[in-house]
Amino acid sequence: MPHKAAKKVWFITGAGRGMGVDFAKAALAAGHAVVATGRDTDAVAKAVGKSDDLLVVKLDVTNRDDAAAAAGAAVDRFGRIDVLVNNAGNFFAGYFEELTPEQIDRQLGTLLLGPMNVTRAILPIMRKQRSGHIISISSTAGLVGFAFCSAYAAAKFGLEGWMESLQQEVAPFGITTTIVNPGFFRTELLEAASVTYAEPSIEDYADRTAEQLKWWQAQSGQQGGDPAKLARALVAVASEEPPPRRFIGGADAIGLAEQKIADLQAQIAAYRDLSTSLAVEMASLKEPA
Repeated sequence: MPHKAAKKVWFITGAGRGMGVDFAKAALAAGHAVVATGRDTDAVAKAVGKSDDLLVVKLDVTNRDDAAAAAGAAVDRFGRIDVLVNNAGNFFAGYFEELTPEQIDRQLGTLLLGPMNVTRAILPIMRKQRSGHIISISSTAGLVGFAFCSAYAAAKFGLEGWMESLQQEVAPFGITTTIVNPGFFRTELLEAASVTYAEPSIEDYADRTAEQLKWWQAQSGQQGGDPAKLARALVAVASEEPPPRRFIGGADAIGLAEQKIADLQAQIAAYRDLSTSLAVEMASLKEPA
């Protein structure tokens, strides 16, 4: 498959910590220019390091004015934006009934509405160029629902539906899209700065909540995937012509995706006769002579 070798301008959200730092470093190491964004520009600059091809810009993805200003700063510095990586994230964990409406709003605001805000600011630039690549970091929770992750999965499932639809809308302008489904990588998502656990409040969930909290807290920093390797893979994927519409990152993620496919096929097969019987015969729709 042919590759695009030209130097590109990458615009990465959430580049102050976690995978965003690795994405920025990998893109710079590959010879690209990078606009690294985050709510705390000092943290971004410290995490990513120095480079003549680096621009650090303040961006809270939930703030539409921030998104517009950051996109403008990127064009002022580099003249274009070739690759957008919607990466900024957080994690509100808990059973649905115990998560507050405000927590769910914040989860959707960062993981779903945030990428929409940034993409809305950058799409006019890519349309004018008649080129561009929009990459959104989803999750295995964008393919499969998990207990204790209902708000997170809702946001990631929404992200995927939006991205799949967006792909069809922007393809005529030479703009491509990729959904990335990472497995369990050693990121800072489970550290206190990124994760918020629902306050236990319903006795019926108490035992399972205690088990979930113990499990999730034990996973922090122990995840099997190497984010630096994922970052290098992302740079490789972005060099493909055309890039894939989806990249599933990690053997664990592939296993879950394959199980999802098998489950869907089993459900289709189990109710195929009932489903196909719902078709209305065209003859019955004809008005009497």
